[in-house]
Amino acid sequence: MVLLLARGVYIPLTLALPLVLRPMPQRQHARVRLRLPVRLRWVAPLGQQAEICETRNVSRGGLLLACKNHHAEGFPLWVTFPFDAGNPEAQPEMLARVVRTRVVAAGSAAGEEIAVHFEGTGRPTTAYRGQILNVPAKNGTMRAISVPVRVRPRHIPWHEEAMTIEVSSEKMRFVSNRVYEPGETLFVTFLNADAKPWQGSGEIAATIEKVEKMPQSSSLIITLKRTV
Repeated sequence: MVLLLARGVYIPLTLALPLVLRPMPQRQHARVRLRLPVRLRWVAPLGQQAEICETRNVSRGGLLLACKNHHAEGFPLWVTFPFDAGNPEAQPEMLARVVRTRVVAAGSAAGEEIAVHFEGTGRPTTAYRGQILNVPAKNGTMRAISVPVRVRPRHIPWHEEAMTIEVSSEKMRFVSNRVYEPGETLFVTFLNADAKPWQGSGEIAATIEKVEKMPQSSSLIITLKRTV
C-alpha cells in the first residue's frame, strides 16, 4: 500500500506511518485566557522603571501580555501578578524573561504583545505580607529571590536602586547599569524591612566578587558578599 503526498508523489505506507502517527508537540503548561493587571519593573540606565500591562493568557510557566512599551527578547523583568494598585508594596514579584514579542495592529490600546517566561520555579520569591518566601539557605547556596535594594560605593552618597535576582545568607546578585569593579565595597540597604534576607540594620557593607555581562542586554550582574 502507498500514501499519496502530492500529485504523482507516492511513498510506501510503512514509511509514512511514523509521520502520520507522530504525536503533536504539547505545551509544558496549559494556558488560560485571563485579562488581569500586571506590573512590570526593570532596570534602566537612570533608575528603575515600571509599567502596568494586561494579561491575554496565563500559564504556570509564564504570561502573554499586552503592553505599551517595547521590551526586547531576552530582557529580564520583575513581574507582579496579579497587581493590586491599592497595595503595591505588599505583593510578591517574580523574575521573568521576555521570550517573544509581536507588534499589535494599529488602533489598539496596547502597542505590543510580549510573552514572558518565569525564571526558576516561576513562583513568587520575595516577601508577602511580612513573610519571607523561599528563605535563602544558610549553607551559602543562593536562591532566586527578588527584592528591591539600594546600593552605593563607599565614597559616593548617591545610591542606585536595583533588584536582586539571587540571595543567600551571605551573598547577593543584582542587576545594574553602573560600572563596578571586583573587590570594590558597596553599601546595601533593603527597602522593605520585612523582606530582608540579610540580618542587620541600616546599610550593610559587602564586597564585589564578580561582575558579569547579562546576555542580550547592556546591564551587568553584580555578585556581592557581605563583609560584616
